[in-house]
Amino acid sequence: MTVSFDSIPAALRVPGIYVEFNNGLANNADPNFKVVVIGQRLSSGSVAEGVAMHGTTPAKAEEYFGRGAMLTEMVTALFAANQWMNVTAIALDDDAAGAAAAGNVTVTGSASSTGTLALYIAGKQVNVGVTSGDSQDAIATAIAAAINADDTLPVTAAVNGTVTNQVDLTCRWKGETGNDIDVRTNYYGEQLPKGITVAITAMSGGTTNPDITTAISAMGDEWYNWIVCPYTDTSNMVALETELDSRWGPTRQIGARAFTAYRGNHSAAVTFGDSRNNPHVTCMGTNIAPQPPYIWAAVNAVVGAAALSIDPARPLQTLKLTGIMPPATEDAWTDSERNLLLFDGIATYKVGADGSVMIERQITMYQVNAANIADDSYLDITVPETLERIRFEQRRLFSSKYPRHKLAEDDARIGAGQAVMQPKLAKAELLALYASMETKGWVQDYEGYKASIVCEIGDGLGGGDRNRLNIQDSPKLVGQYRVHAQQIQFRK
Repeated sequence: MTVSFDSIPAALRVPGIYVEFNNGLANNADPNFKVVVIGQRLSSGSVAEGVAMHGTTPAKAEEYFGRGAMLTEMVTALFAANQWMNVTAIALDDDAAGAAAAGNVTVTGSASSTGTLALYIAGKQVNVGVTSGDSQDAIATAIAAAINADDTLPVTAAVNGTVTNQVDLTCRWKGETGNDIDVRTNYYGEQLPKGITVAITAMSGGTTNPDITTAISAMGDEWYNWIVCPYTDTSNMVALETELDSRWGPTRQIGARAFTAYRGNHSAAVTFGDSRNNPHVTCMGTNIAPQPPYIWAAVNAVVGAAALSIDPARPLQTLKLTGIMPPATEDAWTDSERNLLLFDGIATYKVGADGSVMIERQITMYQVNAANIADDSYLDITVPETLERIRFEQRRLFSSKYPRHKLAEDDARIGAGQAVMQPKLAKAELLALYASMETKGWVQDYEGYKASIVCEIGDGLGGGDRNRLNIQDSPKLVGQYRVHAQQIQFRK
């Protein structure tokens, strides 16, 4: 008998027709794409820190983590941009040693006209009604009341006990992320009621983010394809990068890309970008934008994830970051400034004529190799994403079709139907798979790939283990149509 049955016994004499099923040729499943969002909870949330909450939605996030919590707002912004992703959320508590960021809004003068004071906190509009004749103290009281009436805002407000025309703002959680909460007036060109001026002291003084290792432990060995991280302090970045490198490695094979964002002027963004170097982290430089980086990271991640899950090799340029507000026109980075950022590990965006924010180039933070020499091999996020999918397709192929096979040399005379893997069979399978991936537009140069494949039995040291098949292949990834350079030689 040459057929290798899985269940039908060889010693079977009872008459009958026995048919077994084998699904080795039927598995065409894609990965179960998942996004995990990490952020801080409030004490009003029902779920403790370090618990992975699968299938989290905005309504569930409010219940789990508290209304207005950082993590709740991240999930809400994410779903506003795309409601179809499989989202897991993991909350962290404030670090007990941390401090909450604080700032203030000071009103000067008495209103000489009736109108509306348009205040923006973390990109959310807070309208304060002002009546002609209102004193600065009365307006300050109205500002505090309007802020506290919106419990989705990241700050609480109180009129200063000494300076009664000053409204003190305090972040609702501790940590450095509170320093990035933007406070401004008249984002859309509104006018202050006549007779008053408003001075804003930026949020500052927030210290000590939570330790992200609690969330990493909660992730365990589950394969999350994309991670949203609101923290960019060195300690947490090192922990995140270490975990991503481990997940990418050949023993775990559950690679992920982490999305984060950095708020600051051009110089600060360049300095931060130069301080990191990892092919699995992508950081969007937000500039001095109204919304905090944790919102940018969440929206950028879900927009990128939705596209990459469809095609890992297709560039993300021009995709709209739904709900994201750009910096003021006078703060916008020039083409040359954005070009510099793309040499310093910072992803960039452009602003459309309608004010929409669109991905310009989603690069990783990888910039140099182990010898500290410039290295662009993992420049674009599409490179590790495509390699991840190629590895998945190869693993799926061999684990599905050859789960319990023997291993023999190419010159072994194996009967048809026997469950035996041979190097020539492995090569044929890889070539067929490569041709399929080439039609998808992931890879190119079939003949070059064919010539690159090495398949051999052994332990990799010249012999020994005859139960091991060693393979080396060299897929050539497609590029991305990013730059169109053309010279027109005109004639007269």
